[in-house]
Amino acid sequence: MKAELISIGSELTTGRNLDTNAQWLSRRLAEIGIPVGFHTTVADDLTDNLDVFRTALRRAQLVLTTGGIGPTLDDLTREVAATVAGVDLFEDAASLEHIQQMFARRNRVMPERNRVQAQFPVGSEPVRNEKGTAPGIWMKIGESFLGCMPGVPSEMFHMFETQIKPRILAQFPTSGVILERKINTFGMGESAVEEKVSDLTARGHVPEVGITASDAVIGLRIFANGPTRDAALAQAAPIEATIRERLGELVFGIDDDTLQLAVIRLLNRHRKSLSVAEGVTGGMVAHLLATVPGASSWFRGGLIAYDDTLKVQLLGVPSDLIAMHGTVSPEVVTRMAEGCRARVGTDLAIATVGVAGPDGGSEQKPVGMVYAALASADAPTVVQQFSWTGTRHEVQSRTSKLALNLVRLHLQRKP
Repeated sequence: MKAELISIGSELTTGRNLDTNAQWLSRRLAEIGIPVGFHTTVADDLTDNLDVFRTALRRAQLVLTTGGIGPTLDDLTREVAATVAGVDLFEDAASLEHIQQMFARRNRVMPERNRVQAQFPVGSEPVRNEKGTAPGIWMKIGESFLGCMPGVPSEMFHMFETQIKPRILAQFPTSGVILERKINTFGMGESAVEEKVSDLTARGHVPEVGITASDAVIGLRIFANGPTRDAALAQAAPIEATIRERLGELVFGIDDDTLQLAVIRLLNRHRKSLSVAEGVTGGMVAHLLATVPGASSWFRGGLIAYDDTLKVQLLGVPSDLIAMHGTVSPEVVTRMAEGCRARVGTDLAIATVGVAGPDGGSEQKPVGMVYAALASADAPTVVQQFSWTGTRHEVQSRTSKLALNLVRLHLQRKP
């Protein structure tokens, strides 16, 4: 079987809001062995909603929707569901009372317009919303089941787990688990990584392995199946081992692991402190590190020396060195890292310089050219140069990862 997820709202189709509900629901359905074949997003238009619902119910055995069950005129889901099913709407007394009580607990009078939220297609089952005023809908239309939930994430999460998921399991007894295991890598491009694992990503491979790129982080996704989570993990394990063997130190973590998390873990393991001296990244490296719980134990802070005067005054970079080589150079970034380590008093220090763009580049130093350096007490300073393509933010973000990766590799190679 396949499921389809429909996200409803003009705020989604116009790009004002990001649809995170479909992502969350896809993962929850995979946990009970139901694959999602389609994600559909539709604006608050009656004709378009009717087309989308009819198509989804024709091609999927389970259709879940989020949004469109509020009290306003652009909330069309209950009307659409009734029309597609060929039935009228009825008012459910228990749902109306629940909505009225929700307003009473807030010392407010229920607007008459909210009464529409107690209307349901004939033959459907009202689904209680314990977190808000919009009840959900559960019904069978033809050979498919339709579950309609609120668009507010907190309300939808609770309704799915407590109300919709049990109904799904009653109609579609789980035959296992679909597990996604993601192996995160940094330091090589998408095509180069795929060359090393092309036999695994080939169409028809069991388990399926896909490759994704997100801001210079390349992920290998293993989609494993099994009667239990442990069985699915067992299916994924040899493939993960092969990926790790072939990609070696490119691998920095799994699933939601980030480079900054990997760095903080390694700093903790080796009991090393870290500081940063940032030019082109403008504080982004420090920000990423500070997002990790427990970072304060090992990350001391640093300096944003965006202007050359601060590089000289605060980090001790000789002004004649900048004049001779230019700010964007291995010589300057080396002295920045070494100066930062000495002044802050840390075991390690990283520094960044570069041309973020969109202006300021030259033939010798084009937009996207960056340098990152790592200074340490027990090894010579390491410098890495790279030339990124992309927007100013992408250059800064990827350079931050480049700098963090220097720390990771340095500590990962240590016994």
